[in-house]
Amino acid sequence: MEHKLPTLSYELSALEPYISKNTLEFHYGKHHQAYITNLNNLIKGTAFEDASLEDIVKHAEGGIFNNGAQVYNHTFYFEAFKPKGGGEPKGKLLAAINSSFNSFDNFKAEFSKAGATLFGSGWVWLAADSAGKLNIIQKKNAENPLRDGYVPILTMDVWEHAYYLDTQNARPKYIENFWQLIDWDLIETRFEKS
Repeated sequence: MEHKLPTLSYELSALEPYISKNTLEFHYGKHHQAYITNLNNLIKGTAFEDASLEDIVKHAEGGIFNNGAQVYNHTFYFEAFKPKGGGEPKGKLLAAINSSFNSFDNFKAEFSKAGATLFGSGWVWLAADSAGKLNIIQKKNAENPLRDGYVPILTMDVWEHAYYLDTQNARPKYIENFWQLIDWDLIETRFEKS
């Protein structure tokens, strides 16, 4: 199976002023594409040649895992945005957030803190455990909570290439901007499927 760069549901300039067209040209157009190209080259002739991204994330090691997980993580990340997003979730997702974190504001503060305090490069995840309880999970580099039996719901990329062109070293400003773009309808759909 050949993995391909997924088409975004929005124009590259549509997330401005929170994420610039320039950042998306590099982050989506170059970084994401490079992981896809590397993955396609690495899986040729291996047991993962016809595997789904989810299977690669769960079972691969080394370069195949690193590139496959980064393809999965970035796709999951970019899909969660929409122009004029943000606000708050509703329905079952909001109820689950309130149950797990006492309030949406508390969840947002804890998730933001997890992003601001993750040392180095990585990802912050909102993921459901086998009982459906929501958890905030910090992961280094390409790591993904799928490997630990969780179902990912939302992720925030805290690698510097996600924000450096827009906010330079101000990761907290990037995190503040992140909340303005979330497509809560999509995140709720992910949660309901979990």
